[in-house]
Amino acid sequence: MKTKDYLGRIAQALESIARTLESGPADAPGFEPGVENAYYWQGETGTLLPVAKVSRVPLAMLKGIDRVRDILLRNTEQFARGHGANNALLWGARGMGKSSLVKAIHADIESRQGFGRLVLIEIAREDLETLPRLMRLIAGQTARFIVFCDDLSFDGGETSYKSLKTILDGGLEGRPDNVLFYATSNRRHLMPRDMIENERSTAINPSEAVEEKVSLSDRFGLWLGFHNSDQDDYLAMVSAYADYYRLDIDAETLRARAIEWAATRGARSGRVAIQLVRTLAGEEGKAV
Repeated sequence: MKTKDYLGRIAQALESIARTLESGPADAPGFEPGVENAYYWQGETGTLLPVAKVSRVPLAMLKGIDRVRDILLRNTEQFARGHGANNALLWGARGMGKSSLVKAIHADIESRQGFGRLVLIEIAREDLETLPRLMRLIAGQTARFIVFCDDLSFDGGETSYKSLKTILDGGLEGRPDNVLFYATSNRRHLMPRDMIENERSTAINPSEAVEEKVSLSDRFGLWLGFHNSDQDDYLAMVSAYADYYRLDIDAETLRARAIEWAATRGARSGRVAIQLVRTLAGEEGKAV
């Protein structure tokens, strides 16, 4: 190849690169939900991965959380009908069914008539900075979307909460009309109490030091608290799981095993209940 031709090809390539830089990045391709009604957002690649089988339990199996169940179910039904609804923060005790409730309500509504298509998208806390990109991808779709983040919390020095804050309230783009954001957390204000106190005690302006992060939880229209269950609720959970999986065990033996199991675990919760039922099912040679 002649030097003149070679230099000409280099010049053409440079012109093409310059035009690309001047026009900015190409718009992200539109997203059309497939047959799956659940997806996982990969922030690094900006893609939605379909989830063929969601790990969840029937709504009727979740015991001891009747009040918060009814509130979240009503809110989600309103959203699925295209009516007004609020973003929701499910906070409180571990193992009490926060994430299970979100997935169960989604499945329950999807199984009934009278609602528009409702799609569940899970986003990892580490990918929250890419949330605006996800919003632009699904905005304007005929389907309605619940974007779900499990175990949401923030530690010192993190800034990813700002992307979520902008989406929830007050940003230029804001949250699309066809999107709700549900999150679960062990912390009501999404940051540990000792960090709140430490920032207040060391800051020049203590009130402003934590206001930005704490105010994030204020942008959720629903705060639903999950508290440790008492023995009656715990036993109701065990019984519900045992009935669902058709365990061959009498009520008195089940009660005794459940109380012993909770004592060894040092807790009573839905998670502890299902762990016991898995053990009992295994003893009977059944899969759960």
